[in-house]
Amino acid sequence: MRDFEQSIIINEKIKLEERFEFRTIFSEEAVQAASVERVCFPPNEACTEEMMKQRALKIRELFFVAVDRKSGEVAGFLNGLATDGDCLKDEFFRNADLHDPTGDNVMILGLAVLPKYRGIGVASELMRRYSGIQRQQGRCALILTCLDAKVEMYKKMGFEDEGISDSSWGGEQWHQMRKGL
Repeated sequence: MRDFEQSIIINEKIKLEERFEFRTIFSEEAVQAASVERVCFPPNEACTEEMMKQRALKIRELFFVAVDRKSGEVAGFLNGLATDGDCLKDEFFRNADLHDPTGDNVMILGLAVLPKYRGIGVASELMRRYSGIQRQQGRCALILTCLDAKVEMYKKMGFEDEGISDSSWGGEQWHQMRKGL
């Protein structure tokens, strides 16, 4: 990568850091996260407010948010649960108790960014930071499922498409994606 390209990337990260606070969720922000989820996903796929509260409470260490520093609004989030499994199962979306704090892999349950914050790198920065932290924690991989339209986005984030998943969450057909850490 040329020095010029590198300086552009560094400047963009600095701008994001100035505009957003990237951190683990506070339990009182779960309602905001559920609202973001409802905006970003259709009703058959979106996590319920109650389930979002459970994730924020029981799996807080794997629930990251990007908060707009001026408004205090949750602009986007990324959450998951740890397990030794290597396939994302629909049950993970419904049951936060399946989280194993010592699990080798993290199943990404949601990545969502409000439309007004899209296109500036919030999702990529959430994933970059999340990946680094999970690598430091000794995790082996991040695993997620996505629809056809999002496969290329996740490839740009370092994920590989493993083909069609067994998941039928929300009545959809999903691709399973994996990123080795």
